[in-house]
Amino acid sequence: MTATLPLKEAASTKTSRPQMPPSDHKPRPYAGPSREEVIATRKQYANPAIFTIYKEPIMIVEGHMQWLFDETGKRYLDMFGGIVTVSCGHCHPKITKAIHDQVDTLQHGTTIYLHPGMPTLAKKLASKMPKGLDVTYFVNSGSEANDLAIQMARLYTGNNDVVALRNAYHGASPFSNTLTSHSTWKYPTNISAGIHHAINPDAYRSPFAGTPEEIASKSAADIRDLIRFSTSGKVAAFIAEPIQGVGGATHGAKNYLKEAYAIVREYGGLCIADEVQTGFGRTGDHYWGFQNFDVVPDFVVMAKGIGNGVPLAAVTTRMEIAQALTQRIHFNTFGGNPVCMAAGNAVLDVIDEDGLQENSRVVGARLKSGLQKLQKEHNVIGDVRGMGLMLGVELVRDRGTKEPAKAEAMEVLEATRELGMLIGKGGIDNTVLRIKPPMCITAADADFALDVLHHAFLSVEAN
Repeated sequence: MTATLPLKEAASTKTSRPQMPPSDHKPRPYAGPSREEVIATRKQYANPAIFTIYKEPIMIVEGHMQWLFDETGKRYLDMFGGIVTVSCGHCHPKITKAIHDQVDTLQHGTTIYLHPGMPTLAKKLASKMPKGLDVTYFVNSGSEANDLAIQMARLYTGNNDVVALRNAYHGASPFSNTLTSHSTWKYPTNISAGIHHAINPDAYRSPFAGTPEEIASKSAADIRDLIRFSTSGKVAAFIAEPIQGVGGATHGAKNYLKEAYAIVREYGGLCIADEVQTGFGRTGDHYWGFQNFDVVPDFVVMAKGIGNGVPLAAVTTRMEIAQALTQRIHFNTFGGNPVCMAAGNAVLDVIDEDGLQENSRVVGARLKSGLQKLQKEHNVIGDVRGMGLMLGVELVRDRGTKEPAKAEAMEVLEATRELGMLIGKGGIDNTVLRIKPPMCITAADADFALDVLHHAFLSVEAN
């Protein structure tokens, strides 16, 4: 890897078009339906709730590691990783080989029969967890995994109420959507009885004053007040992303989760770490996001990066908690599917063999440092935050008032696409640039990304 290259000091002063790092991958000629045909067919036959994020939708037909290609062969640096899903790289050869080999052998077999893939992956996950967190149930998506974790917590504790955080996103299924705390994602039909949302501990937009640590303590204390005034005084669970994903890479100071977990456990609850986006080395210093905050949860929920694009998710907990699920029949048709298990086993191997956690730490630090330098040059950048290769850049019209820069964020998104880079956006106002690429990106890719963003900010400032 090239993660030790010196940071280009000139990156923030260039005026020529950013030069994309070379790639020796040659995309195959595309011979499928035209972009126009795909748009027309999708418009007529796909549910209208399905959306694209660019004014002129792009059609992606091939991927290779950190690169994506449209039907014309144009190459893009993927700095969003299929919405934080492609952990090891698009079509990583070891992972695709494992999938191909399994498809050629056995495509489907349920857990009512034995197959080595599922227990092998469960054992590998246990080896990555704190002692005691060693029992795993595999499902298909993060939404489903969060549903299952809450169900087990309620069964084990005998309590019903659940505390989540404001600005959180935990899924789109009817129940996980009640845990989500973004009006933009919530439908008025979902029943949210027993779900309570505590103050977000992120210092940038907190209603509390003080240092980040003081704000974290005040936010944790809000959980106690919420339990005392809004519940029976007993709770089933507290669920939190160590770093919020859709919310825009927000998180509290290091003391927050420790204090929050202690309060929740005082009132009979279990603690759930939603690692759907932060897990598998993405934060750099640790394999799991919760480890950055010196806590041990009762459940670890994971999805996205565990499959590198294959629909796979899981809930890991302690045996005595898992036993609560045995009081009735519980079955998942595709949980433990041999093809998904082959992908998951290969992903965990590749993360270790390719040094992707260390790469996230080194290249992520390089990216964050570069973004902080851009913040000094561009007033539209209100905040830079995150860890490793899970970063967020919040855009504002005024740093004093923190007025959300909604139109500017969309302009930046369009400008980066035109320059050959794909990023995401999030936050309640969609004003946080989400930078969460495949963990295989290089230092040269990071420098290109910074150069592209600099040009995009210049474009916005010129308007």
